[in-house]
Amino acid sequence: MTRQHLKWRLAALAAGALPALAFPAPGLWWLAYGAVVPLLLLVRAAGTPRQAALLAWCGGTGFMLAVHHWLLPSLHVFILLIGALLGALWAPWGWLAHRLLRGEPGLARAAAAVVLVPSGWLLVELARSWEYLGGPWGLMGASQWQVPAALKLASLGGVWLVGFLVLAVNTLLVLAASGRRARTVSAVALAAGAVTVSSAWLWAPRPGDAGTSRIAVVQPGVVRGYEARFDRSEELTRELAGRDLDLIVWGESSVGADLTDHPDFRRRLGALAQQTDAEILVNVDARRSDQPGIYKSSVLIGPDGDVRGRYDKQRLVPFGEYVPARDLLGWATSVGKAAGEDRRRGEEPVVMPLADGLKTGPLVCFESAFPDMSRHLAANGTDLLIAQSATSTFQDSWAPQQHASLAALRAAETWRPMVHATLTGVSAAYGPDGSKAGAWLGTDASAATVYDVPRGSGTSPYVRYGDWPLGVALGSIALYCAAEGLRAFRRRTVPGPTVRPARTAHE
Repeated sequence: MTRQHLKWRLAALAAGALPALAFPAPGLWWLAYGAVVPLLLLVRAAGTPRQAALLAWCGGTGFMLAVHHWLLPSLHVFILLIGALLGALWAPWGWLAHRLLRGEPGLARAAAAVVLVPSGWLLVELARSWEYLGGPWGLMGASQWQVPAALKLASLGGVWLVGFLVLAVNTLLVLAASGRRARTVSAVALAAGAVTVSSAWLWAPRPGDAGTSRIAVVQPGVVRGYEARFDRSEELTRELAGRDLDLIVWGESSVGADLTDHPDFRRRLGALAQQTDAEILVNVDARRSDQPGIYKSSVLIGPDGDVRGRYDKQRLVPFGEYVPARDLLGWATSVGKAAGEDRRRGEEPVVMPLADGLKTGPLVCFESAFPDMSRHLAANGTDLLIAQSATSTFQDSWAPQQHASLAALRAAETWRPMVHATLTGVSAAYGPDGSKAGAWLGTDASAATVYDVPRGSGTSPYVRYGDWPLGVALGSIALYCAAEGLRAFRRRTVPGPTVRPARTAHE
């Protein structure tokens, strides 16, 4: 590898990291609409498709490392390997972008790029969203969580549609610098996109008004030891007496012992439910007494201390809650804070009816990053989405704010309000359109707060039709590959022009 090649790859690594600034905590959401341009320009200028794929690999690695940099204290150098492996998913996207954007694209190639470059990026996001590859953290569309127009689009096609729009704008900016015909396509497509987004904002359906629920979040703050954490949560919950609440929510791992093995915890929770006249949703992180292994479970407690509902977490955090292929990768526990014992998985989502008839659907930790999980809960009749989280390991990083922002998208996608309850912040609540239902509880707070959460009714287009933008992206890429394959086949099979032999003087 020459020094020039090294410079290009380092530039691609840095360019790939740039979009991470669009996510919290920097929160420069507007930057997302041009943050991929530097990487696209490098890929476009590559000498060969192979070089473009390598540059895209470097760019994908830079993005993965930047958006997950807060994992460094837990994974140490292992994060570099993970970033490089996930970054490789961008290599085919780089090959595709180079073929479509190189040189001065004509009208047809420029028009194809507007659709296919964002489609390729979406398929990369789909692949890395597989839970065993780390899940959908840092999807490009999630950077727009505080933009009302983007949230309206999310109700139509989920975070995927928003991400497609963001990548399309980046592609149009590159085309604007790629020759006269490409600029024409860029201008027309940009105008068409503006009209489409404006139409969606004006005429897309909206959730109906289903009233308001009063939901309390108990955030004990940084407290060492599960008994001291329980004591602080108990103290804060007592302050909620007489507040006319529908539900009280504690964060992830708020109870560190099985309630059957420790009946005193269950008795104290029942007493709190009686004092506050509200059911309490806690999260038990402990070895089960009735089954082998450790589970993370959302448990609904009634005023008499009875368990009225239980949901066992289904999608676990790789390395944090289990080690993939432990026989092969178990050494990760010696270089970082990987799980010493794998947590067990739940089998199915659960909709929990409350005493007043409200139906709530709990999610645990990074399950709120998966749009399909909240969509299925909404389709199954959930009125209120709950996410219980704990990010104390990453308290001073971007992670708490990034995690809290995801609930806005899940609410907008499903037309169901969402409450994000944590142990140490950031806790938040959002209405059915994704707008904030109150101020965040930051990482410096140890408090209980009450949110008046507006409820929504009806079925959003995203819940009804699912991940249709992914289907469009996959179909577009498939058609392009078929067309390219047919073109290559014809070049091989169509004979070239016949060359007649030259006459000689003897003829």
